[in-house]
Amino acid sequence: MLNTIVTTDRKNHKESIRLAELAAVQLDIQRVNRNREPIEELRKQYGVDNVLIAKGGAYTLDTPDGELFFHPNMAQIRIKNIRMGEEDHMINAMGLTEGMSVLDCTLGFGADAIVGSYVVGAAGSVIGLEASPIIAFITGKGMQHFLATNYELHSAIKRVQVINADYNDYLKKLPDKSVDVVYFDPMFRHPLMDSHNINPLRSVADHRPLSIAALQEAQRVARYRIVMKENSRSREFARLGFKEIAGGKYSKVHYGVMRL
Repeated sequence: MLNTIVTTDRKNHKESIRLAELAAVQLDIQRVNRNREPIEELRKQYGVDNVLIAKGGAYTLDTPDGELFFHPNMAQIRIKNIRMGEEDHMINAMGLTEGMSVLDCTLGFGADAIVGSYVVGAAGSVIGLEASPIIAFITGKGMQHFLATNYELHSAIKRVQVINADYNDYLKKLPDKSVDVVYFDPMFRHPLMDSHNINPLRSVADHRPLSIAALQEAQRVARYRIVMKENSRSREFARLGFKEIAGGKYSKVHYGVMRL
């Protein structure tokens, strides 16, 4: 159960109604008429925590902790910095170059996948797995319809393949040495609470820590490297056996690297 209903903007535009109907079918959730009702009233009336709103040709998830919607966010800035010759800690940790393949096991809203897609280019590939159906839906539809302001960002977004799947299951189905880099960005065991834009995501995201079993599957599947993103002070790196740690000296985020 997604504990979610879907509705439209206050004006019930025809396109918003169509999008709401599409989401109701694909996510198997109830579509309700807005009738200019405040979202909080709908939340109380239908006994749900989350309300998916179709408006302006896109989707926004209203949660008790804030709104969620697709936007490239920091990916846009990071790609601009890379184009200007600056280093990106994630890309360095992955050892990523043009033509490589990446399996992002924890897609979220896709900022890391988009940056990776830009670097590997059209000759490479990025698959993003997202266990949460609602996040996968918003990200997938958002990437399909987002109109970027420049060709490089636009192309990078469109090349990301979004799949609603649990990486614990998905990895088991992949052949040995079938992907260059396997990437994990699980919800931090010790969240960076000053990351306010992430707070609404916490209520609908998968909070399970990366398991030894999943890491072993990743070691079988990856040809080149396994990379995990975590709080720089996290003990997860040691627990999982990541001995090489990459990232800025003063950065709050580091990357564990396993070279294969």
